[in-house]
Amino acid sequence: MSTDTQTPEDGSFFLSVLDENRFKVKTAKAQQVSIDNLDRVLELSRENGVEFLIARCHTDDLRAAQKMEEEGFLLMDTLVCYTRDLEKPLPLETPSANIRPFHTKEIEEILLIGKKAFKGYCGHYHADPRLEPEKCDEVYVSWIKRSCLSKEVADEVLIAEDSEQILGFATIKINDESEIQGALYAVTPEAQGKGLCRSFMVASMLWGRLKGLKRLLYRTQITNIAAQKVLGRLGAELSYSAYTFHKWFI
Repeated sequence: MSTDTQTPEDGSFFLSVLDENRFKVKTAKAQQVSIDNLDRVLELSRENGVEFLIARCHTDDLRAAQKMEEEGFLLMDTLVCYTRDLEKPLPLETPSANIRPFHTKEIEEILLIGKKAFKGYCGHYHADPRLEPEKCDEVYVSWIKRSCLSKEVADEVLIAEDSEQILGFATIKINDESEIQGALYAVTPEAQGKGLCRSFMVASMLWGRLKGLKRLLYRTQITNIAAQKVLGRLGAELSYSAYTFHKWFI
């Protein structure tokens, strides 16, 4: 099966070369599993010799979640997705640091912040005891680096700086003609509590509005209460939630 073939009928199944290279097992992802296509996802996995499958289903599809458990899937995390209407008035913001687009010469500084911020991060990779924690850390470092280097991964990377010191970064991706996604946000330990997460979210909203887009999407783990509080205060609304499951075939 082609690695870029994605249709609802197959649960948006695709082979993940990045994960295979990192974890040394043949890996696939299925982003839209439902009770109707789960059997097809399993069939495709076996046809392609998949050893490790990462699968998501909406939390309101309990039949799918229960069937996945019966098939040996294990729950790894729960994601919540918030959206903010960019056509509504945006909050006034006086950031505690200067926020601007990054320069390519700053990639190493950004990567260092990312390594510290996402070490042991409570996402679905780190939740799986069969995956090496160090390799799980690499998932985020690689994502950050590719965001800085490729428009296919991120359309903009913003940084926050104070006295020429980088305090954090935010990556932004245009999903379609009307939506942007706040993908990865991180700040240094010494900048915690200064409201930079809020500042990055507002800056992302302004960036999207200037591009003529209509809404911002932000996904995070249900356990990330701090980010959800900020989103709520900025007028974002919970739009859906999803379970992430892992299944090992070996």
